[in-house]
Amino acid sequence: MKVLLFILKKEFRQIRRNKSILLMMFMMPVVQLIILPLAMDFDVKSVNLVVVDNDHSSTSQKLISAVVSSGYFVMKGEPASYKEALGYIEEGSADIILEIPPSFDKMLVRESRQPVAIYADAINGTKAAIGSSYLTGIIKSYNNDLNIHRHGIQPSIGNIDITYTNWFNPLGIYKYNVVPAVLVLLLTLIGGYITALNIVREKEIGTIEQINVTPVKKWQFIIGKLTPFWIIGMTVFSIGLLVSALVYGITPKGSLGILYAFAMVYLVAIMGFGLLISTYSDNQVQAMFVAFFFMMIFMLMSGFFTSTDSMPGWAKVISELTPVTHFIKTDRMIILKASEWKDVQKEFLYLVGFAVFLNGWAIWNYRKTS
Repeated sequence: MKVLLFILKKEFRQIRRNKSILLMMFMMPVVQLIILPLAMDFDVKSVNLVVVDNDHSSTSQKLISAVVSSGYFVMKGEPASYKEALGYIEEGSADIILEIPPSFDKMLVRESRQPVAIYADAINGTKAAIGSSYLTGIIKSYNNDLNIHRHGIQPSIGNIDITYTNWFNPLGIYKYNVVPAVLVLLLTLIGGYITALNIVREKEIGTIEQINVTPVKKWQFIIGKLTPFWIIGMTVFSIGLLVSALVYGITPKGSLGILYAFAMVYLVAIMGFGLLISTYSDNQVQAMFVAFFFMMIFMLMSGFFTSTDSMPGWAKVISELTPVTHFIKTDRMIILKASEWKDVQKEFLYLVGFAVFLNGWAIWNYRKTS
C-alpha cells in the first residue's frame, strides 16, 4: 500500500507540473460542453427558397405568403424562369425551388387540382428532405384551407385528426438529446485519450525502464497510473453536470447515485482501453493516431448523432461492442427519463464486463521485466 501511495504522489506531482495537460483536462471539456450543443443544432429552420411564379395571381401570391410566413423558409428571390432559379441552386444561395405553373388559379377553379413543382438541392440530403417535407405540408394545409373557403365543406370525408406528444422532451429541443451525449464524450476523451498518452510518455523519456527494474509490481504501477486520471475524470463529470444545469437548465431527473455509479465504472472501462493502446504503442504520435481512430468510430457508431436502430445489422453488432454506446443510452435514460436501477441494470453489467475485459487485457499485455 505504501508503494502505491508513492506512485500516486509521483503521478499527481507530474500532472501538477504539466500546466498544459491540466488546462486541457479541465478547460477544454467545459468549453466543449458549452459550445458543442449550441453548434450541433439538428433543427432545420432557415431553408433558403426561391419561387418561380408563372401565374402571378392572388391565389399564387397567397400560397407564397403562407410558405414564407411559416418561419421555416427564407425567401432568396423570385426569378422569372426555372433556368434563372437553377442558378441560385448552382451558386449555393438557395436550397429549394418552388415553381408555380401558369394558369394556377384557373386550373384550381376549373378542375380543383393543379400540380406545383419542388426542386431541392440534395447535396445536403437532410436539409433537402426536411425542407421539402415542410414545404409539402404547408402546401397541403393551404390547399385544405382553400377548399374550405371556396366550397364551404371539408375536402374529404372521414378525416382523422392526429394529436401527438413528445415524452420526456415535449418541445423536441435538440439540446436535451445532445448535452447528455457530450458529457459521455468528455469522459471518453479524458479516460481514453489522455490515459493512452500517459504511459507511452514514460516509454519515450525512458523512465519506464527504470520502473521496470524496481520492486514495484505490475498492478501497483498500473493502478497508480490510472487513479489520478480517474479522479480528474469524475471531477470533470461533476463540472459538466453543473455546466449543464447552469447553461442549459438540464438537471438529472433520475438518481444521481446511479448516474455516478455508471460514470465511475465507465471511466474504468475507457481508461482500460487507453491503457491497452499504450501497451501496443511505442511513442505518443502512434498512440494519438490509434486513439483518434477508435474515438471517431465510438462517436459515429454510439448513437451520438443517429439512432443505432437505423444502422445495418453489422453496424449494430459493432455498436453493441463499444462501451460508449451503453453509457450514452443510460446517460440519456437517467437524465431525461428518470430511469430507475431496474431499467438500466443490464447496461451496468455490460460496462462492468467491458471494464474487466479491457483492463485485464491491458494488464496481461503489459510486459514488465524484473
